[in-house]
Parts: sequence; C-alpha cells; structure tokens
Amino acid sequence: MKKHKFYLLAAIIISAAGLVYCSKQKDNLNNSESEKTASSRSTEAVGTTSTPIQIYGVWHAGNEACGWSTERNMTEFDAANHWLIDRGNGQPSVNLVVLSFVNPLKLLNKTTDAQTLNGLPRGMTQAVVNYFKTRGIRVMLSIGGITYTNDWNSALAQNATQLGLNAAEVAVNMGVGIEIDYEQSNAPNLTGLQSFITAYRSVLPYDASGNNHAARLTIDLAAGDRWLIDICRKATADWLRTDTPVLDYANAMVEARQASSAAAAQANWQEHIDGKSNYSPVIPPLAPCKFTGAVYLVTGKSAAPECNNFNNSLAKSTGTYVQSVVPNGAGTSPGMLGYMYWAAECPSSRRICTTPPNSCENGVGTGATFYNIQIPMPTLRQQ
Repeated sequence: MKKHKFYLLAAIIISAAGLVYCSKQKDNLNNSESEKTASSRSTEAVGTTSTPIQIYGVWHAGNEACGWSTERNMTEFDAANHWLIDRGNGQPSVNLVVLSFVNPLKLLNKTTDAQTLNGLPRGMTQAVVNYFKTRGIRVMLSIGGITYTNDWNSALAQNATQLGLNAAEVAVNMGVGIEIDYEQSNAPNLTGLQSFITAYRSVLPYDASGNNHAARLTIDLAAGDRWLIDICRKATADWLRTDTPVLDYANAMVEARQASSAAAAQANWQEHIDGKSNYSPVIPPLAPCKFTGAVYLVTGKSAAPECNNFNNSLAKSTGTYVQSVVPNGAGTSPGMLGYMYWAAECPSSRRICTTPPNSCENGVGTGATFYNIQIPMPTLRQQ
C-alpha cells in the first residue's frame, strides 16, 4: 500500500475513533527514482539572483484540533498565541494566518448548530480575525482539510456555485481571503471545483495588487506532484498561470512527516517547478512565484527547530533555494513566494501545542527577522 493511502486510512480511523486530530494531508511516497532525479535537479536549479520572501505564514488549528467549535476568550487566546503577533521585539512573527478548517458542506447550507454559526465554526469570529489584522497580519479561512474531503465532494455535487458565492460572502463580510483545501486524490470533482472558483470570482475578481483581502483565493497542492495529481494538473494548467491568473497562488503542503533534509524538501518543490512530462496527461511546470513550501512546527511531542531553533531549521537550510530557484518552463522571476508552517496552537492531541512554554518566537520569529519579512505582506510577484 502506498504510504499516502496508509495515512489517509489512518486519518479516517482516528476520526472514527473520536480522537483529536486534524491534518493537512500529505504526499509521502517512497523515494522513487523520479524523486531522486528531482533532488538532483533542485541542486542544479538554484540561480545567482535572489528574490525576497513575500509570504511567511502559519496555518492555525485553534485549540480544538482544527474544530474551532467554541468561541474563544480573547485574553486566553492572546496568552496562547501572543508569539504570532510579537516575536520578542514588538513585531509579528508572520505576515499571514490561515484559520483551519471550515466544513464546506456546512458553509453551503449555512448551518447553525452547537459547533457552527451560519456555516462557520463558532470559534472563527471577527474578534480572532481582527486580533491578527490589527497587527498587519493578513488572514484567510481554509475550507476543507483531509477530514472534510467527503463534505467537499457532497457540497460540490449539490451546488458548487452556491458554495462559491457563500465563500465570497464570508470573505467580504470578514475581510479575509479563502483557501481551497480539497484533498480528494481519486477522481476529484474538477467540474464542481471550477464552478466554485467561477462563482467566487464573479463576486471578487482576481486582484493582482492584493489590496482587497477578500479577493485572495488560493489552493493547496501536495508537497510534490505525486499526490492530488488531477487537482495539481488542473490547477497548474488553468488556475495558476502567470498570463491569465485565476487563483493567487498554491501552497505545497507538508509531507506525512518532516522532510529529512533540505534536499528532500527541495526535491518535492522542484517537482512543481519542473512539472511531470512523463505523466499522461502531463502536469505542466508551475512558476516559482505561484507557490509556497511548507514545514512542520512540531513533530510528535517535541518542537521542531522551525519552532525553537531557526538556525537548525529547514526554513533556514532551504532558504537559498526558496529565494533563488529558477523557473523551468513557467514564469520568469527566480524564487518561490515563501513558507507556510503547519500548524499554530494545537492541531493534534498527539503533538505538543505551540503555546507557552513551547511558543515559536525563536524559530518562526527569528526567521522573520533573518529574512526581513515585510509586514503587512507586500504585493506578490506576478511573473
């Protein structure tokens, strides 16, 4: 059994057992010959021109493993998350926070129940959004995650257009962007997803300036090109083009576990840049300026260097690559958009939380200083 299928099955079993767990599902296939080739390519693909990192953000799981079902006391929320708005010098540690996750089926039906208010988790309040936005940190809501894959399928089948309109309404009302996290690896409903995107864009057209926060619409792809293949192919070919952009950018998600080395992480990202000409149909190359790479903040019961020791982190050792990898068939400027970290606060009862004494000023925060991250986020490169 392929490893990604194992982790998908494990996530289902964990959910059925009622354990507290949420996930950005990942691509973690065996180290195939194509992966080794990509690793070699990633070394060769680093150019001499460096571009600044523009996106430096976290997915935020809340304190209920991505459930967000309970409205937060903002004093308590600040105590748990203050490191995100203050790296120790009064400056935020990130310029983007993505609240994860919204159930797409409940959003479609504008459900109100014990956990949900008019389609949104009760914990995803304007107060939480404003906690970050008043510090210059952009906020987005992520729709989906591996737990809600079947709900994505149901919502797209029932009324994809209305789902897109409802998402746009939330974005406008709250002043946030929207992230598509549809993790259907087998026969995804791409027609429905296109209808969702078309409906969203009918209300909020693509805004290259980034000034309208609600107009920011992004998508999550696997760490490399070997999982979520159909979604990756469609997104790269039609939605993430530099000449006719539809989505702002993609996030290459984390693997099933932290990459073992900078070369391993870069090999995944290089797959997006190179595309897959050996696939049928092919996956075209993705412009480096159209995606971010992701790393973990914690691993099991321990904080990763990304959280507490930036100098030993993948976020530092991959920095030259992320800032200077050259295009290979799409785009003209070197360098990816930046980094996303999985995940702030408590994504799982099986992992430690990024709350004191395990907050991440010395990892993410130090990295923000090292890379001179702009806050607020600057206008994103388009080519």
